[in-house]
Amino acid sequence: MLLLSCTNLSRGYGAVPLFENVELEIYAGDRIGLVGPNGAGKTTLLRILAGLDQPDSGKVQLHAGARLGWLQQVADFPPGRTLFEEAKSAFDELLATQREFEQVAHDLAHATDEPQRKQLSAKFDRLSELLRHHDAFELDHKVERVLSGLGFREADWTRDVATFSGGQQRRLLLAKLLLAAPDIMLLDEPSNHLDIDTTRWLEDYLVQQPEGMLIVSHDRYFLNKVTNKTLELHAHKITSYPGNFQQYVRLREEKYQRELKEYEAQREYIAKQEEYIRRIHYGQLAKQAQSRAKTLEKLERLEKPTQVSGPHIAFREVTRSGDVVFHVENLSKRFGDKILFENLSFDLPRGKILGIMGPNGCGKTTLLKILLGEEEPTSGQVQRGHLVFPGYLDQHLAILDPEKSVLRAVWPDDDPQQTEQTMRDLLGSFGLQGEIVEQPVKSLSGGERSRAALAKLTVEGANLLILDEPTNHLDIWACDSLEKALKAFEGTCIVVSHDRYFLNRVADLLIVFANGTAEVVYGNYDTYEALRQSRQQAATPDTSSGRKSAAAKKTPAAAPPARDAQPEKRRRKFPYRKVPDIEADIAAAEQKIAALEASLQTPEVYRDATRLRETMNELDKTKDVLALLYQHWEEAVELNG
Repeated sequence: MLLLSCTNLSRGYGAVPLFENVELEIYAGDRIGLVGPNGAGKTTLLRILAGLDQPDSGKVQLHAGARLGWLQQVADFPPGRTLFEEAKSAFDELLATQREFEQVAHDLAHATDEPQRKQLSAKFDRLSELLRHHDAFELDHKVERVLSGLGFREADWTRDVATFSGGQQRRLLLAKLLLAAPDIMLLDEPSNHLDIDTTRWLEDYLVQQPEGMLIVSHDRYFLNKVTNKTLELHAHKITSYPGNFQQYVRLREEKYQRELKEYEAQREYIAKQEEYIRRIHYGQLAKQAQSRAKTLEKLERLEKPTQVSGPHIAFREVTRSGDVVFHVENLSKRFGDKILFENLSFDLPRGKILGIMGPNGCGKTTLLKILLGEEEPTSGQVQRGHLVFPGYLDQHLAILDPEKSVLRAVWPDDDPQQTEQTMRDLLGSFGLQGEIVEQPVKSLSGGERSRAALAKLTVEGANLLILDEPTNHLDIWACDSLEKALKAFEGTCIVVSHDRYFLNRVADLLIVFANGTAEVVYGNYDTYEALRQSRQQAATPDTSSGRKSAAAKKTPAAAPPARDAQPEKRRRKFPYRKVPDIEADIAAAEQKIAALEASLQTPEVYRDATRLRETMNELDKTKDVLALLYQHWEEAVELNG
């Protein structure tokens, strides 16, 4: 069912257009990701759709009485309400209907006039059906489910809303929008201020909802999991692609290459025709030349295609360090009775990227300080390798003096070998060129400051980059550029990040903090996610969390390899099967996934909420099966005689 449409929508500031002649439709079941570089106008478009801003031209129309909800960025709650009361206020209209229903029931019980009884009875039935349709008798349960899913504890429910932090209040705004369940949800960065577990819950919740959604997010993993359609806002126009973010990236590149070939073929055709006309514009073939010239005049010239691209980022060559950058053995850290982590052991080889992930306050920064020698562990030891020169980039980019120009802030004071030209060349390799290098650091955008800070680490000769949330200030395409630069970096890197897509692309091994433990996973985020899901599936309902934790530590994929010793032969986790048989099942599962993903691109599926939900559930189940098949295959390759 069509819920919202807009036609010929245009908006700009002064003579500069943000977008022109935008056409879009939102149907029930659409979960649309809106992507585009910073400053393209994504939030402006959402505000226009929400009625909070007016377009320069064009029209927005809600269809079939559809209700629209917008995730606000700033909280403004009435004083004196508890968390639970404020969340439940999302049902104010339904609660008013409930009170009306109770009054009608009371009047019906005391009515004596037969016509009045018939009228009240009809109203009673209508209101009863309306309340039943909206599960109005389960409102408290709904509130509890959503508040718990978004990370609020039961002890928080009776606290005054004013006592919560800004991030917690924004989570409450998200909870109210989810509970209100408008027909169309406009979600601007919904995963901000959420840890990974809460983001997973939100992803699963949204996928199961029948409403239409338009989502702006820099979280590419979130977009992959939730969306079934993607709109790209670029070069003042919107282009629509079926499927999630990953499919959008593939289709966009295919479209760009196809259009580039068409453009180049036309240019070659035009050049040949112009050369022919020049050669025979006189003599017997002059008329033919004139005919071709007229044909060229009428030819609709193709514009050279463009695509969104991130800034160029490239690190310099660095001094080669020892083969093992860090050897960590039985490391533990406590503060009083609080255990941050214990018995943590791992080796970080030269040239590898270590990712660290976990909720706030779990010990990630403490671990970095211990590795850098700025803090002592409670027990255990850290050995730093030979010729390791670390460079640390914190979340606040304190490495840069905000009052200095970009050029001077990056230029080391004690290095006479550097010249202004070499510094300009260096900044250019991080996408900072021209007048921008003369501007003060404080005037830069977050992404520009982040790239300038990376340039400063490079000029200081760091061959071990320690980056704390490096993607915080970057848009999707700048993240892509950073990921490519880190993979090409000759040194070693440690990144603390909540960005699962980023960790999946760059990490060679992970340290995952959770529930007072720090687990080493030899692989990227997908490896960890497959491991986590296989543990959940293997756990029985009566298995205690303690036993699950102990079993998890014995899982081969999670255990650190013993140093200077031959690893023990792993025990079988799966029943014996021949490798070719498993490979055949893997191929069948991959074909099924490809077919399901293709079906998600068809209108009859992505416009039918029920079929869409069933298809997505089947897709998730098949991916889980494939992850287990890969583990079974690896075991069979290693253990089959």
